[in-house]
Amino acid sequence: MKVGIVGRKNDTGNYEAFLDRHQVSHLTSLSTSDLSTCQGLLFPGGGDITPAFFGERDRGSRSIDTELDILQLQALEYGVQNGLPILGICKGMQIINVGLGGSIIQDLPTADCHRYLGADQYHGVYNLTGSFLQRLYGETMMVNSAHHQGLGKLGTGLQVISRCPLDQCVEAVCHESLPIIGVQWHPERLDPAKTEIRGTALLSYFLSLAREEGF
Repeated sequence: MKVGIVGRKNDTGNYEAFLDRHQVSHLTSLSTSDLSTCQGLLFPGGGDITPAFFGERDRGSRSIDTELDILQLQALEYGVQNGLPILGICKGMQIINVGLGGSIIQDLPTADCHRYLGADQYHGVYNLTGSFLQRLYGETMMVNSAHHQGLGKLGTGLQVISRCPLDQCVEAVCHESLPIIGVQWHPERLDPAKTEIRGTALLSYFLSLAREEGF
């Protein structure tokens, strides 16, 4: 299986290294012609999404790259239309939500619990009973956090499967019928000194979706 990392090459080193560590073939591109050679798509973290794409004015969004947003949303549409397994990480989960018609809370009132402060912050989350995260990691776990925005209105077909108990911020979603999952945290750079969970289980689950879809 080859995974397409949907981002700019100079910003995706952590994700490439993550896949390399697990011996997963990959390429990094924003071109759907390149991505057509892949059997799954990974949407990485990054800056904030242009608010116009979810029908709002700028109310605290930062590090906006409209060209990148357009190309990522086009790649998401391609992936959805072709039934590709999709994993969104941090901004990547937010791209999935916006691409499916959802919205973003542009600056969480509780952002200090989540934002990057020279390093990832760590906090607990609870996983909904019966969700794939609950099966992988249990009912609660510690995750890393590096964001100041969160999901608002959910995109069509998405279901919340994990939340932060501090403020109910959405920490993970899955699609009700398509092989699409997203997490607000960063499985590619979890610190083993701060949490017992590993990104390997999430990556393995994502790869299993491709096998289930026959890729």
